[in-house]
Amino acid sequence: MKITIITACKNAETTISGCIQSVQQQSHDDVEHWIIDGASDDQTLQQISASGHSAKHLLSEADNGQYEAMNKGLDLATGDIIGFLHADDLYAHQHVLKSVAAAMQDKNLDACYADLTYVDPENIDHVIRYWKSKNYQSGLFLKGWMLPHPTFFVRREIYEKLGNFDTQFTIGADWDLLLRFIEVNKIKTKYVPELWIKMRTGGASNRSLTNIIRNNRQCLKAFGKYDLRPSPLYPFYKLFHRLSQFIFPNLQVSKL
Repeated sequence: MKITIITACKNAETTISGCIQSVQQQSHDDVEHWIIDGASDDQTLQQISASGHSAKHLLSEADNGQYEAMNKGLDLATGDIIGFLHADDLYAHQHVLKSVAAAMQDKNLDACYADLTYVDPENIDHVIRYWKSKNYQSGLFLKGWMLPHPTFFVRREIYEKLGNFDTQFTIGADWDLLLRFIEVNKIKTKYVPELWIKMRTGGASNRSLTNIIRNNRQCLKAFGKYDLRPSPLYPFYKLFHRLSQFIFPNLQVSKL
């Protein structure tokens, strides 16, 4: 089973090598790793070359943002299963993709996902938040729930059938895609109760109060796009889900 990993980046000289190494260390033996670089003007390309990454799986050109770059990766992907690993992120262990492949042996499944930790950018062993997911039930998105997108692995034909990222959403296209795939089209998913991703804090959607507000507005815009009506308590449910991730995050990790 071939798995394609897509990394969209720009000016990621301090983290891209670790991202690439994390993919290279995976025990699953059939992996295609596409890096879509937005014409970086720092040392990102040099770091990619020094890491031993295959030049044939590197595209570097100007783009209109992260989601356009991710769509370029989807168009180039040849794997049976597709996942994303941001330049700031790492796999939690070397058997993540083997776990993905094992889960997706079930031909009835369209996608699988797991848990994610937010870690200190300077010390990736220091866990700040633990994003524990759960099995999807219809209506969960309307109550402020969302699975961690970096842990989401999907069959390529689902993208071909339901479409790529909608770039009208400048900061919430991942939310729109998950809503479209899971809540609207009811693709068949499986939650794997494992930690798969370590994400450094400081991502675009959480970088500032302004971005948090923009992200929430775009989530509501996505509901309207599909004529869905979230719960009146949606903002409070979403806040509760987020705050719960800060409660004893290291204890969550130790239970694995």
